[in-house]
Amino acid sequence: MTGVSADSRRLVVVGASLAGLRAVESARKAGFEGTITLIGAEKHLPYDRPPLSKAYLEPGVDGSSPDVPFFRTPETFADELDVTMLLGNPATGLSIEERTVQVGDSDIPFDLLIIATGAQARALSGTEHLDGVHGLRTIDDAIAVRAALDSGARTVVIGAGFIGSEVASNANKRGIPVTVVEALATPLVRAIGPSMGPAIASLHNRNGTELRCGVGVDRVEGNGRVERVVLADGTVLPAELVIVGIGTVPATGWLEGSGLTLDNGVLCDETLFTGIPGIYAAGDVANWRNPLFDRHQRLEHWTSAAEQGAAAARNALDPAAAKPYSTVPYFWSDWYDSRIQFVGITDADEVVLVEGDVDVPGKWVALYRKGETVVGALTVNGQADIMKYRVLISKKTDWSAALEFAEKRKLIAAAKV
Repeated sequence: MTGVSADSRRLVVVGASLAGLRAVESARKAGFEGTITLIGAEKHLPYDRPPLSKAYLEPGVDGSSPDVPFFRTPETFADELDVTMLLGNPATGLSIEERTVQVGDSDIPFDLLIIATGAQARALSGTEHLDGVHGLRTIDDAIAVRAALDSGARTVVIGAGFIGSEVASNANKRGIPVTVVEALATPLVRAIGPSMGPAIASLHNRNGTELRCGVGVDRVEGNGRVERVVLADGTVLPAELVIVGIGTVPATGWLEGSGLTLDNGVLCDETLFTGIPGIYAAGDVANWRNPLFDRHQRLEHWTSAAEQGAAAARNALDPAAAKPYSTVPYFWSDWYDSRIQFVGITDADEVVLVEGDVDVPGKWVALYRKGETVVGALTVNGQADIMKYRVLISKKTDWSAALEFAEKRKLIAAAKV
């Protein structure tokens, strides 16, 4: 970018998240020499969230806890990135007129603003007074959950989503009794669609974890600490650890009344622009128009958060050259000894199993069709295939061609056996 050597602009990034970090790094990489301030609600430096429910909770061999998965050292932020860090105090308001972000009693001025505050775990009403009831969104959550699992706490997971199921898997590996409760009759409908939800959920039963679908939670009881979960049908589940995995909400409370359009996050165009000069959003909090599918999406995926943070910063620094951010959504999850991966969207007219058998342990692949185009792919233990399908989706590949490609992949796999 030309002319930035004398740049006196002030870039403020709200959210010490992956998206926030990538925004900072991208700005410096682009040659931005103005000031950068990174504001974070947590006291911690930016860290990697996916391992919190995966590797961080894995049973330890020697009883020691794993290291916190920080992205960068304090020295990197201070010296290489030259960032002023304001950690441990959340942003509480935004004044578009004054061009300031409120943090406690302070007003932080900005010329450019990247909103990357992510999402917050939904709480279960009526459990605020009970120890042993946790969401799993922060490193502090993960530390508490790991300690409970290490102590052998009988576990109930409320919500059969990916994070809760990863906790259930890690409890199972320790030999801890664990029950997963899902209010919907079909689990994972939003994540992978109604037809494949039961197939993925069957991994629980196959590995000895009890899964109860179609029944909600009436209440969680205990005397200061959780003791039991009472279901709507009257079933009582003893519990010393309860994981609440009932989804998230975008962290936009601090933006109420600011003048930004809030609709399932911060509403943005295809360049992540909010409509207010100099203000962009990225990551889990951004509800942006994805040109590839011609629709607004809010993604809670690692890959898109990283890419959006970088794109938002580049576009904010040079809006005249702003480029649309387009992507094929991608996420993964580890349950027991299986790697689950999904690319694309679940809004499909048809889902076809093109390889394997969902009732047999091992690899299987399903493709999603919308009209005459492949729009999604779900794999279990298909690490060698998933990114190839992502490329097909990005090219809006014809359905018949996608099926032919899948047949070739299956033959290749069979030849290696």
